Amino acid sequence: MKTDPVTLKYGNTYTFLVKGTSGNLLVDTDYAGTMQGFHHALKANGIRLNQISCVMATHYHPDHCGLIGQLQEQGIHLLLLDSQAGAVHNPDYIFAREKREYTPVDPAKAVIISANESRTFLKRLGIEGEILRTASHSEDSISLILDDGNCFVGDLEPPEYLEAYADNALLAEDWKMIMSRHPGIIHYAHAPARAVEST
Repeated sequence: MKTDPVTLKYGNTYTFLVKGTSGNLLVDTDYAGTMQGFHHALKANGIRLNQISCVMATHYHPDHCGLIGQLQEQGIHLLLLDSQAGAVHNPDYIFAREKREYTPVDPAKAVIISANESRTFLKRLGIEGEILRTASHSEDSISLILDDGNCFVGDLEPPEYLEAYADNALLAEDWKMIMSRHPGIIHYAHAPARAVEST
């Protein structure tokens, strides 16, 4: 089934709502303090908060997870890969230093799965795809790859940047893994989506 993800932009980060037949998954949030903008973006797209079943972060940098704790408090389940568990509190000190309105993520209330279990979990939402660990950006970085060709990579450097890096083996491996799933469109967190050129 073809997915038509909703792009939500209410700060510096593109976030996405992936609709399944049994539930909806929010991919990333913006910085702490952007909840009002988030609600405006939902309203502009005809989405109610209670239509979001789960939220996941492509990685735990401040501009990707700033609202997750608040969303947990409102009953939205956090989907957390086991490789991310040690990173969820990484941004806490930044938000505390900036005196931001911020609710820390509660990993005790998260649904924690391995990458190998991701397809089964997503299928429960009626979403066909999988989550891959793509750690070239950060140790906790992951990418969501849907069978229909939509691919959400967070801050993963685009493949055309490979030649710009002297030590790009890990990035090259990440893209090799992603491309083996035959993506059709890549959704970045800080750049417009790009279609994958067929070879």
